Amino acid sequence: MTKQTFGTSHVPLSPAVRAGDFIFVSGQVPVGKDGNMVGGTIENQTRQVLENIKAVLAMAGAEISDVVKTTAWLEDARDFGGFNKVYAEYFSKEPPARTTAEGRLMVDIKVEIEAVAYKPLG
Repeated sequence: MTKQTFGTSHVPLSPAVRAGDFIFVSGQVPVGKDGNMVGGTIENQTRQVLENIKAVLAMAGAEISDVVKTTAWLEDARDFGGFNKVYAEYFSKEPPARTTAEGRLMVDIKVEIEAVAYKPLG
């Protein structure tokens, strides 16, 4: 099996790695196209994170509908309802398996999400 990386980062990680038929997306945070953190509500930040996941998946030739597993970290469990509302917009049919936990994040944000997608080669 070969490994292929996609995207670049200012820290030592690949935004996505394809290993066979699976694509592993590193934890995405609410960074806008301008490189600045998107502030505001959990809904705004969740939407930006999921758009970032879509963009990284596209680099690897996949779509958000190919996601089979996500792991999400919320800075505050009380944001779970708003997070779930936006998450459901992106995964309205056959949602992936998911783990969601509350935890202190590396930067001052409300949410981080990583994903695993399944997209057979060829």
